Amino acid sequence: MRPFSYQVATDGASAVALASVPASAHVTSNVQFIGGGTTLVDLMKLEVMQPSTLVDISSIRDEDMHKVVQTETGLRIGSLVSMGQLHSDKAIVRDYPILTESLWRAASQQLRNMARLGGNVLQRTRCSYFRDTSYEQCNKRIPGSGCAALDGMNRGHAILGTSEHCIATYPGDWAPALIALDAQVEVLSRSGKRTLPFSELHRLPGATPHIETNLRPGDLITAFIIPVGPQRRSLYRKIRDRESYQFANASAAVALDLQGDVLRDVRIGLGGVATVPWRAHRAEAMLRGKRLTESAAARAADEEFKEARPRGHNAPKVVLGKRTLVRALLEAKAMEVS
Repeated sequence: MRPFSYQVATDGASAVALASVPASAHVTSNVQFIGGGTTLVDLMKLEVMQPSTLVDISSIRDEDMHKVVQTETGLRIGSLVSMGQLHSDKAIVRDYPILTESLWRAASQQLRNMARLGGNVLQRTRCSYFRDTSYEQCNKRIPGSGCAALDGMNRGHAILGTSEHCIATYPGDWAPALIALDAQVEVLSRSGKRTLPFSELHRLPGATPHIETNLRPGDLITAFIIPVGPQRRSLYRKIRDRESYQFANASAAVALDLQGDVLRDVRIGLGGVATVPWRAHRAEAMLRGKRLTESAAARAADEEFKEARPRGHNAPKVVLGKRTLVRALLEAKAMEVS
């Protein structure tokens, strides 16, 4: 690990001031926020990330960044709430099972106790070509160097949202649930607070996979806002190589509004198969207003994965992704909801 300076922020405004850099330095900025540090510290040890300055936000006293507030209009979750705190909240377990299940199936209990939700959505890919600096070809790590995964060992890589410059998979579990629930992200910058749809937080790789989000220099995520919707009949299903502490080969976050067996509304987020948290708009459009049957779910899954672009080792993800989505839809339909 290389030398770095360390600053401690006591409130959101001071954190933003310490981390802000000129707009021209957006891509090359070496200032990083650190909360739980469960991803950043690992990448620093590997010398994949080499920040010159860390701004510690774990001591911020702003109360609204540490709270979970549920009202008639929805849910507000502070960005410094830990994964463990949210998934053990009994009211959220009851009313938002899609959120708590996605957190429960992520990482270990020790990591969930440390990791903060703001940092969770910004975690970097688990692509071995990105995390191992002995590989020189990684456009995320060294822009313009190429992508070794394209013709390398790519069993765990993405089949949706890819480009000729990057096929790295977004690894998180909670983000697909957030995108399915039409969440918004509250962001603090030197110019004040703003909100953006969670679906606009992450960027497809395109020709610039090293630019992963639409956050600006010094932007600090302060909260997630989730409007009331079909969250009671919801779940998260994750398929992985082993049952405990493993990243998804395919996952589906599903929320349904059923009238009888007809879908008045359906929300679907996919994980493990795409370069960003993936909203399954094609599948939703095919299902909305229709009877939810196994054949209807299968047709919707076929439609969603029609644009999949597998490369060699990850070809089985096409079938796996479809079956995971169908299973999640049918299990959500069968839920008993009070």
